[in-house]
Amino acid sequence: MNKYKFPLVLCFFFGTIPIVAHFVNVEWVTAPSKALNDTWMPIIYVFAILLGIVNVVQNSWTKIKRREQGWFYAVVLLAGLFSMGFFGFTGAIWDTFGGTNLRPDGSATPFHWMATHMFIPLQSTMFALLSFYVASAAYRAFRARNLSATLLLIAGVFVMLGRVPFGDMIFSWLPGAENTFSGITEWLMDCPNAAAQRAIMIGAALGAASMALKVLLGIERSYMGKEQED
Repeated sequence: MNKYKFPLVLCFFFGTIPIVAHFVNVEWVTAPSKALNDTWMPIIYVFAILLGIVNVVQNSWTKIKRREQGWFYAVVLLAGLFSMGFFGFTGAIWDTFGGTNLRPDGSATPFHWMATHMFIPLQSTMFALLSFYVASAAYRAFRARNLSATLLLIAGVFVMLGRVPFGDMIFSWLPGAENTFSGITEWLMDCPNAAAQRAIMIGAALGAASMALKVLLGIERSYMGKEQED
């Protein structure tokens, strides 16, 4: 057997088991599927994370060695990666032997302190910066250049006004019209927006199903590192 055929056979065999188990409730089928999900998949996740870490270290070290633009950020990335990894491993060992996130004197472990005072604030900062990019993209998308963009602009204005108290204050002087923009916003989110989301999800599901079939049948082989010819 060709050396490239064996991984394809394994992929087809172990990829088919969960699919069959989803439709066939038989013990000799569901048991291997459960074993795959509970035992083997976490092992694959661990190796995938390890591969990602090795890739990050290699790329960052190359950037530092060549003094490429932004190499200092690569130094900070590696420092954070190794320090969090070290304290994470030591914290996991401590937790295995009955420890907690806190030391006996009540102070936080280094990993817990770094996660609370460094990682979480940095994560919040990144999400805060994303709002400016979203606002910039919305400005470009909401320009009424055609009918579709005009409808998007109108819907966006109604949704934004309906999400803030100021929107309902505009018609608050009219009896029974206090929640005008809120009601329009809820209708837009529950009807047109939900319908569009379902259509996108159906398309994504069909795309994922077709890709899964291509992988199982050996048509898509990029996971093997490169395309292999028969």
